[in-house]
Amino acid sequence: MTKKKVIIIGAGPGGLTSGMILAHRGFDVTIVEKQNRVGGRNAELKVGDFSFDTGPTFLHQKFTLDEVFAEAGAKPEDYMDLVLLDPMTRLTWGDLSMETTCDRALMEANVEKAFPGHGEGYRRFMADHAVKLAAIYPCLQRPYHELKSFLSTTLMKAIPYVATGKSVVDVLENYFADDRLKLAFTFQAKYLGMSPWRCPALFSILSYIEYRYGIYHVQGGLCKISEGMAKLFQKNGGTLRLSTGVKELKFSGTKCTGVELDNGEVLDCDDIIMNADYAHAVTNLLNGHSKPAAQLEKKKFSCSTFMLYLGLDKIYQDEPHHHIIFADNYRHNVEDIQSEKIVSDDMSVYVRNSSITDPYVAPPGQSGLYILVPTINTRHGFDWETYKQEYRDKVIARIEAKTGMKDLRQHIIAERILTPQDWRDQGDIFMGATFNLAHTLDQMLYLRPHNRMEGYENLFLVGGGTHPGSGLPTIYESGRISSNLLCDRHNIAYDRVDLAPAFLSTAG
Repeated sequence: MTKKKVIIIGAGPGGLTSGMILAHRGFDVTIVEKQNRVGGRNAELKVGDFSFDTGPTFLHQKFTLDEVFAEAGAKPEDYMDLVLLDPMTRLTWGDLSMETTCDRALMEANVEKAFPGHGEGYRRFMADHAVKLAAIYPCLQRPYHELKSFLSTTLMKAIPYVATGKSVVDVLENYFADDRLKLAFTFQAKYLGMSPWRCPALFSILSYIEYRYGIYHVQGGLCKISEGMAKLFQKNGGTLRLSTGVKELKFSGTKCTGVELDNGEVLDCDDIIMNADYAHAVTNLLNGHSKPAAQLEKKKFSCSTFMLYLGLDKIYQDEPHHHIIFADNYRHNVEDIQSEKIVSDDMSVYVRNSSITDPYVAPPGQSGLYILVPTINTRHGFDWETYKQEYRDKVIARIEAKTGMKDLRQHIIAERILTPQDWRDQGDIFMGATFNLAHTLDQMLYLRPHNRMEGYENLFLVGGGTHPGSGLPTIYESGRISSNLLCDRHNIAYDRVDLAPAFLSTAG
């Protein structure tokens, strides 16, 4: 029997997940990637002798990674060195700081020390969210390309948590009186590029997952996950073609027949999985079927990020691996970002100082700082090219003022800046919205672009722009969901690995 041919456009986390699973299931899979490296927003970024992650800097919900590797016949540990971080993150509000941890007793003690009287709220939050996660999580493992999906018993159990007009902040009002402590359980909305005052209440599970199961670093950087996936994909018989851009898809009616590459070569196939940025792809690659950019601009998009990648001639050993410095007026900062027009000088700053954990990302005695500032996307045309050096100086000044790195600028020996315009123009990310379509109730589940793209027989989507959404674990899940739908189309049997029940049964 001739193997079915699958072409995957883009070697980001979702495309690689689908590739390694489908190759393991016996498909003839080719991944074509425009860049000269795998990973997309999860790729390695080199600045001189320093190695950085382009985007994600830690992994939560590791059991999802375990699952997709198992479905491809391997374990993550065969391809990377994962380190559970404890403490996880230092959170700083003005002169007050708190370390977070997945050690329940220690986390309660840390909360009580920083915010006396709030330990009881933490215990209630964790107990209530164990129940909430058990109800919601199965819904994130299912496709929603058909309306009958809403009749599932799993979704019925989750409806009380999903069908509500409350926000993540509204949820936290039930547990904590101090606004600063609420931020310790709501800033995770930024993983979706959203304001916690607008992010749907169901996403309060993000902080629970983090504080219950912990977060992981990968030695050498999170980019090693995608590199490991690429190795497994090729071991399973897949073909990886880097530096291979796609000009457009080929169609016969509603069926995709192949892709035309930038060099004019045409690759025929039975199915296509698209891992390009969703809005960029549907406005540029669909060959007569593309949607006008103005139509996509009507949708709600996430914020963007201003990035600094700094190589230093020293290691700040006393600084944490992860540090979040909240804006002095966090809500006002978030409102500026949501306006999509105002760049805040009172900004929140995330700093990763991974060299205290990882010896592989910088030369001996030196270190790399990854700095991320959430900011506006490019919808209204802010001129970042003119402003980026001035903003860079403001960000560094804030880090020097709020951390122990008082002499930071004196130790910078290598540097790279990425602005929202760079995300848009260099990364082919629509509006520079690094977290893709916003995760509002009218852009979730069936109302989000489907894993099998509506109107086509054999075009599938993976990545943050489809169900279940942004963030590495959910992107991995999108890759698995689309792979399963593709197998269903060809009546190919498969065994599904589901480790979640064991984890959820120990929640609380």
